[in-house]
Order: sequence, then C-alpha cells, then structure tokens
Amino acid sequence: MFTGIIRHVGCVKAVAASPGGRRLSIDLGPLVESLTVGDSVAVNGACLTVADLANGVAQFDVVAETLDRTTLGQLSPRSAVNLERAIAADDRLNGHIVQGHVDGTAEVKNIHRGDRWEVTFQADRQLVDMMIPKGSVAIDGVSLTLADLAKNTFTVSLIPTTLAETTLADLTVGRRVNVEIDVLGKYVQRFLRQMLNGHNGSLTLDKLRDAGFC
Repeated sequence: MFTGIIRHVGCVKAVAASPGGRRLSIDLGPLVESLTVGDSVAVNGACLTVADLANGVAQFDVVAETLDRTTLGQLSPRSAVNLERAIAADDRLNGHIVQGHVDGTAEVKNIHRGDRWEVTFQADRQLVDMMIPKGSVAIDGVSLTLADLAKNTFTVSLIPTTLAETTLADLTVGRRVNVEIDVLGKYVQRFLRQMLNGHNGSLTLDKLRDAGFC
C-alpha cells in the first residue's frame, strides 16, 4: 500500500529481457536504507517487488501483464522514475490510498504552464467514468486532485512542490502516463453494478432511484 507521495526520483540503470517480461535495475538513492529483498516499491505508480539488491541498485522483475497495462515497457537506461516505498501501518497518509495497481494509461493532450500548471489527459471512457470532480487520482504514482472532468478527458493541477519533486515537470504532449483510480470509488462502483445486475451494468439516476438510493 502506498500514498502517492513521491519520496525520490530514481534513475533506471539497465533494462534486460527476462523470462516472461523484463528486469529493471533502478538506483533507489536514499530509499535503499533498510530495504530488503521482497519489499515493495512503487515505480511510476506500479507496485514492484525487489528481486535483488546491491550497492543501492534494486532489481525488479516486470511480467508481461504489467508491461501491457503500464508504461514501464517504455523505460530505458537513464529514464527518471517516481519512487515510493510501501507505507508503514503507523505512518501518516499524506496523499490518498494507492495500491500500486495501475488501471490503465492516459495521454497528455494539453499543458498550461504558469504559476500553477494544468495538465489535461485523454483516457478510455471507462477510466474517466470512475473519477469524480475534486476526487483523487494517481498519475505515474503521484497523488493528485482532479480539477475537471469531461467525456474522455480529465485535468489536474500541479503545484510547484509537485513539479520540483517528481517527474511530472517533464511531461510533454503525447506522452503516456500510468493511471490508478481511487480504490474507494472502484469498490463503490462495483458494488452498485452488482446490485443493478440485469441493467447492463450501467449506472443512471433512474436505476439508482429504482434500487432505493435516491
């Protein structure tokens, strides 16, 4: 479990083919302290397990499904990545609950730069439908608040601290990012769809009213 608060921007040292996927070697910097093989680290929002560790560089095996669902397959040596170690049970939850289970990817459509950046992404409708205005979303592992939603786009604001401490300042139009929807919203939607089984799984005010929610 993670919070979406990036603790270090690491550097990919090597990428190698492995049975069923790839192996990433990443310099973890200060995050290596007390880290052991088997621990979880979020790399650009995807939860990976430390397979080997030496001289501050961790090895991660990335399976084919993760490569298909995320942007990790696009990483190359010298790529910068957002890193977060799994949260301790007694630690503060400064961002929001992030599982490290990427739901899909989105493409940067527009960037408005200023004192506060606004970035608009285009994504599959099924991803956007699970978002709510002012709700939380993790972009490349960074906990952000949704500023606006449309049919298949969503917009977030980036404050200077986020730009300085993550890789999001390097976003460019056309780049793809990892997206994880707020897990609480996913559970609510699945629960309601199960209750409305037989209605093609879609949610409308009329169907919720018939089920006694309105």
